[in-house]
Amino acid sequence: MELFYSQDIEGGICRLDKDESGHCVKVLRHRSGDEIAVIDGCGTLYRCRITTDSPKGVEAMVLSAEEGWGSHPYRLHMAVCPTKNNDRYEWFAEKACEIGLDEITPIIGEHSERRVFKTSRLEKILVSAAKQSLKAAVPTVNEPVSVKDFIKDTAQGEALKLIAYCFEEEEAPRRNIKEVMEEWQGSEIIVMIGPEGDFSKAEAELALRSGFIPVHLGASRLRTETAALTAVAAAYFQHM
Repeated sequence: MELFYSQDIEGGICRLDKDESGHCVKVLRHRSGDEIAVIDGCGTLYRCRITTDSPKGVEAMVLSAEEGWGSHPYRLHMAVCPTKNNDRYEWFAEKACEIGLDEITPIIGEHSERRVFKTSRLEKILVSAAKQSLKAAVPTVNEPVSVKDFIKDTAQGEALKLIAYCFEEEEAPRRNIKEVMEEWQGSEIIVMIGPEGDFSKAEAELALRSGFIPVHLGASRLRTETAALTAVAAAYFQHM
């Protein structure tokens, strides 16, 4: 199924940008009268008929709209420290979107090796991943924030809040993430994954005081991007 992406849908008319229009007309050779499917990135799939087949700007008449197309029955927010190698973080984001993800926040910890992260490229990757995996919603990418500020910002609310780290705290032993998710009756989940050097003890203690539950992802020691994707998969399989 071919999917196009547009945020310019109004008054029953859908307009594709130059890149999407070129792909539609030059590569796929669509012409006026053809029907196409367009996602808006917010969860709605539009069935449209092309009225203008310019490679610089396709216009199409909206025939129908389906909200919640390709959605999942939970809301997952992954707060993941950027990896030293950007490609690994982008790989995580792409695959997480394919599985089921709603929001990503790059968090900068005390032990983070990468402290600057640009989101523009990641947003393009997520649009492509959403189209490839047949989803009408594109995950939101937030601007980077410190671990401590993220914890403070999410202190309120009724989400299931999880933090995964490698060390043990005697007063709060880590639980298996699968078991914690099985017990959860709500729909909103927040998971924090630390950098290559793990969260600091002070960050972990702040998270626990703010209602986060410490979890582990099994016996294997995982890279940041692998741990993050494992958490995404745990939520997905729990809600299938």
